[in-house]
Amino acid sequence: MSAPLPLTAPRDAVRVLDSLDALARDAAKGFDRATQPGFYDRHDWLALTRDHIYPGDPLAIATAREADAAAWLPLRDCGGGHGRGLASWYTLAFAPLFTPGVAPDTRARLLAELARVLRSRFDTLSLWPLEADVAEELQTAFRAQGWLPRLQVEAANWVADTAGLDFDGYWANRPSRLRNTVRRRTRNSPFTTEVLDRFSDAAWDAYEAVYTQSWKPEEGAPAFLRAAAAREGAAGTLRLGIARRDGAPVAAQFWTVENGHATIHKLAYLESEREHSPGTLLSVAMFRHVLDRDRPAVIDYGNGDEPYKAEWMDRRRERFRLRLFNLRSVGGLSQGAARAARAALRRITG
Repeated sequence: MSAPLPLTAPRDAVRVLDSLDALARDAAKGFDRATQPGFYDRHDWLALTRDHIYPGDPLAIATAREADAAAWLPLRDCGGGHGRGLASWYTLAFAPLFTPGVAPDTRARLLAELARVLRSRFDTLSLWPLEADVAEELQTAFRAQGWLPRLQVEAANWVADTAGLDFDGYWANRPSRLRNTVRRRTRNSPFTTEVLDRFSDAAWDAYEAVYTQSWKPEEGAPAFLRAAAAREGAAGTLRLGIARRDGAPVAAQFWTVENGHATIHKLAYLESEREHSPGTLLSVAMFRHVLDRDRPAVIDYGNGDEPYKAEWMDRRRERFRLRLFNLRSVGGLSQGAARAARAALRRITG
């Protein structure tokens, strides 16, 4: 086991907050859009998650400071000594939060402080979905503070590298099968498409009408999604696509574009129109609009390993779930030992 990192933050600078209001006061505007470039790292996203998805869960937000640098890890206290990251199925990437520009060695010390203070609160923690570098950073810090980390792949994440490309440049790199399909479907297509850069209730009603009649499972928190779309529309980052046949919506997509990063959050089409590929034709309209007007460096297809994503994207990445067992608590030690025993048995038995 590696030696623990030296800790420099005074004890009164390391604590656990119990609300997002306390976080806002502690961060002093450190979580607004101007300060945090990450879509899921802002106070308003965390507040939507709390209000619409986990309204009854107590919060435990670990915070540590060192001079002008600070770190926060927003958690839900799920009871029984177990904590989870303040994230939901709408959160495509969860991470600890930092003041801008924190150096790597300072980040490591701050994360170690968070790991230390959380030993007195939780037996186990579950953090997801994590990017690979975030998962490694958290593993290192928590292991050094007496936690047993266990990492597993949670989801695939497909992205396209589009820096310097307009739509035509991007489209030339797509597989011929996809381009031929679009060429055939475009001929005599019964659909019209539009891409909106601002939110409207009528357009979102059309999105919801498509989603509720599609093959998709029931939306977990539709009020959350509407509120998030309205917020992004006000900020100018929303890209909402609607395909219609004879005026009726048949396909819809919800994207955001910000800081050179385009994200495809949700899409759906009517199963009854599947043979005419309204979703594919709407995707072409969305990619054309975003690439020609916004020129993002990356387009992110969200989390999921659906086969069709490989035709639109360039690279497959992975998102991870990190489970942490507090070896200095009875509950964490027993659960960690049981987990390790099960893993060893699987290795032995294949």
